[in-house]
Amino acid sequence: MVRLITHNLLACHVKGCTSNNFPLSLKDIQIELREAEFNPEFITNILPRLEWRALADAARQVGDTSLPLEQPEMMDDGLLRNLHHVLLEIHIVEGAMICPNCQHIYPILNGIPNMLLAEHEIG
Repeated sequence: MVRLITHNLLACHVKGCTSNNFPLSLKDIQIELREAEFNPEFITNILPRLEWRALADAARQVGDTSLPLEQPEMMDDGLLRNLHHVLLEIHIVEGAMICPNCQHIYPILNGIPNMLLAEHEIG
């Protein structure tokens, strides 16, 4: 399943698409919520690797507005729990991820993103 933690790491790699290729926008998505055990240490450790604004925008695209658009300096328990929910409990089952630059569409079927490129798209 595509989770927003995974989405936050993906960028377009089509030949010649080297700028404005992150974050991929989400379109026509269906989500499932799956409870996951809360691990505040994991959330705290992954935080420096995340692109916060891209994560907050992606959360809004799937209907979750629990994260502020700007990353707070301090993380309280409530915000860590919201972040846990957004990163680990929201699963994208169907839909598409679209490059903001070249408009390449990466379909998501049965929770699996197809990031393969055609031969002419490989750089």
